[in-house]
Amino acid sequence: MIKTVDLTKVFRTDEVETTALNEVSFEVKEGEFIAVMGPSGCGKSTLLNILGLLDNPSGGQYHFAGHEVAGYTEKQRAKLRKNNIGFVFQNFNLIDELNVYENVELPLIYIGMSAKERKKKVEAALEQMQIIHRKKHFPLQLSGGQQQRVAVARAVVANPKLILADEPTGNLDSAHGEEVMNLLEDLNQNSGTTIIMVTHSQHDAEYSQRIVRLFDGQIINENVKPANAAKIPV
Repeated sequence: MIKTVDLTKVFRTDEVETTALNEVSFEVKEGEFIAVMGPSGCGKSTLLNILGLLDNPSGGQYHFAGHEVAGYTEKQRAKLRKNNIGFVFQNFNLIDELNVYENVELPLIYIGMSAKERKKKVEAALEQMQIIHRKKHFPLQLSGGQQQRVAVARAVVANPKLILADEPTGNLDSAHGEEVMNLLEDLNQNSGTTIIMVTHSQHDAEYSQRIVRLFDGQIINENVKPANAAKIPV
């Protein structure tokens, strides 16, 4: 599904040049659950932004679902992104003025789906995330765990090929964090959704099948977990 070759990202100002990614090469197969780990400032979020087609690399190749996308324009990236990628963020990124149903419906409006089809898909996603009983509530009326459930529902409602999760439990207590990680694991194992998750948490990383470690913009190692490996207790 994903292949990068010597992926590089350099940020330049008048006085400073910063290399955020330095010739990163790796592959992600369809149906994998991968955790990306490393210290703050190592390039994790930059990598996620490029993989999510939110930004272009400065150099190298990025193949996504059979397309070489490294040089795509924003319009081209947006078209490919909205039909293939769902995002889950640490701070939920819900729209406070929209209720739960409307927040989850938004990606389907962007892709031009009919109202009848949207209703069916939104309700199915809310049922899957066990949050449909809150569909008329607004984000500020929900707990952090409930808001992240809504965010996951929004991410999966259009049946994307890929979910990118940026510190998905970072603002949650351990119990709610466990719920969200179980949801992501279920999506991966039972729906076959490919997931790439950036995390500082070794506990959360144990849900993945492979851990990729970054340091100073480079991959320093990759660990493939045994299928029966036990998770670290909370």
